[in-house]
Amino acid sequence: MFQCNGPMGGLSLARCGCIPPLLPDRLGRRAMLLGAAALGIASGVSATDAQTPPERFRIDVHHHYTSPALLAMMKGRRTHQTFNEEWTVGKSLDAMDRGGVGTAVVSTSDPGVWFGDFDAAAALARDCNEYQARLIADHPGRFGMFTTVPLPDVDMALREVAYSLDVLKAHGVGVMTSYAGKYLGDPAFTPLMEELNRRKAVVFVHPLGSACCSNLLPGVPDQVVEYNSETSRTVASLAFSGTLGKYPDIRFIFSHGGGTVPYLVARFERLFNSRPDLKAMTPDGCVALLRKLYFDTAQAFNEFSMASLTRLMPTEHILYGSDFPAAMPDATSKGLEAFGLSVAQQRAIGRDNAAALMPALA
Repeated sequence: MFQCNGPMGGLSLARCGCIPPLLPDRLGRRAMLLGAAALGIASGVSATDAQTPPERFRIDVHHHYTSPALLAMMKGRRTHQTFNEEWTVGKSLDAMDRGGVGTAVVSTSDPGVWFGDFDAAAALARDCNEYQARLIADHPGRFGMFTTVPLPDVDMALREVAYSLDVLKAHGVGVMTSYAGKYLGDPAFTPLMEELNRRKAVVFVHPLGSACCSNLLPGVPDQVVEYNSETSRTVASLAFSGTLGKYPDIRFIFSHGGGTVPYLVARFERLFNSRPDLKAMTPDGCVALLRKLYFDTAQAFNEFSMASLTRLMPTEHILYGSDFPAAMPDATSKGLEAFGLSVAQQRAIGRDNAAALMPALA
């Protein structure tokens, strides 16, 4: 068994998450496929007939990873992120192959990198971004990255955005819905929004446990209810602070079908229409403002969520997202196929929209 010589020394590579030239579980899978091919030849059945892999045309914009430093943080803080703690590169690649995903744009999952120590957050964000860049280099064409920023320290976040986009060639910026109780439309984040707008950056937004509303219901993890509400809170913050109107060149991607936003449109419209300042910035109205955003399909690929999501959002602004390792790409792909999308819509949501948003992925 390979052993890790990095920060998690002594652990197997499959547990620490380091990136060897070829992971053991990938070796095992390839050996199994070769064996299947050999059996097919012996029996007169081609390997293609024996096991035809799905076409890997999809781009997954909601896909997580765990670096050794992230793993140490999760375990040290007892975050109980079981799925993320057990992540390996090989598991991602296998899941992508099964779900027809050619490229996954990886991002740091909740709880993010900030826990009250600004310098520690900056160091962990840099480690995460360099790990993601190595992941891309070691597996050409299979991965992209949304850079991790150490908010709420805006100065350090600006530094990391510049380093990641200019040096590491990240495909976009990854942020959480809130930091220390402040949502993304808070004036404290104005310098960052100005820079993201100047760069016309793609910004992937992931929810986390809110400072206001954690552990409200015994036996019901925050992810079940609060994560979607947290996404809606930050969309409201951006919309009603005027941030979306002031910085129209930021391309925001929101997780999980936009949270509960599709169900709150009437309430959003009522408040928007009472604000002359917002109507002046976006004369086409609240729905037009929301339709400029992008929503992914992570854990929203079922018939009930998709009915509302596709009613609100134009097809061009819906992106394929799986939420791996918390959820599986093959389940997402099957759910989208079962919903009854046309071939053109499946292709647009599965790949073309993300490729248009981030041309380097194409």
